[in-house]
Amino acid sequence: MNHKQKVMIKGTREGLILHLDDQCDFEEILTELKGKLSEHITTDEAPLIRVSIELGYRYIHPYQEEILKEIVREQQHLVVEEIDSKVMTKEVALEWEKDRDITAISQTLRSGQVIDVKGDLLVIGDVNPGGTVRASGNVFVLGKLFGVAHAGSEGWTRAVIAASYLEPSQLRIADKISRSPDQEEVDGGYMECGFIDETAGAIRIDRLQKVVKWRPELVSLERRMHHG
Repeated sequence: MNHKQKVMIKGTREGLILHLDDQCDFEEILTELKGKLSEHITTDEAPLIRVSIELGYRYIHPYQEEILKEIVREQQHLVVEEIDSKVMTKEVALEWEKDRDITAISQTLRSGQVIDVKGDLLVIGDVNPGGTVRASGNVFVLGKLFGVAHAGSEGWTRAVIAASYLEPSQLRIADKISRSPDQEEVDGGYMECGFIDETAGAIRIDRLQKVVKWRPELVSLERRMHHG
């Protein structure tokens, strides 16, 4: 009967990677880790070796992290550089949930006014010249957008900016910047949408209904905006 390894050690040019089984008991991991690291023989002249620990889908408490680090530190010339887990912590999950929220405001933004939110932003009203709307997610304006709109403000390149009438002084999505679209492209009765065209590496303007082809995740949000 084959004994499944609970700890696998892989050497790379950057150092060592420790793959830890995420299905067995944590104490079993510690026992096998101590045994395998004790076989790691170094001399006093050996350089410092960086160690990355991959936990897979295992969550460990901070005190367990310290135990792992201490076991590695007991071996000469080994230092833990990072401990990586595919499990999302509660704090990260709450932050992610905040990024998925939709903030809705019903007002007309005048010159000098700024709205800046985490997640998506829905403005029911106009954004006048000199007004600014900014969101880490998408920006939707059920009105006229004449001011500045910045979607994906924290670097999310799949964000979009949509408005009932789109003639902004500036559009920004992540780090891409665009000006007002050519007025001959405006087709009344449809929400216009700015998004990053990955092929062109620039912001492109099209009808929201067409943009859904590139951003299928917008379908549910579009229905809500049109049908309440």
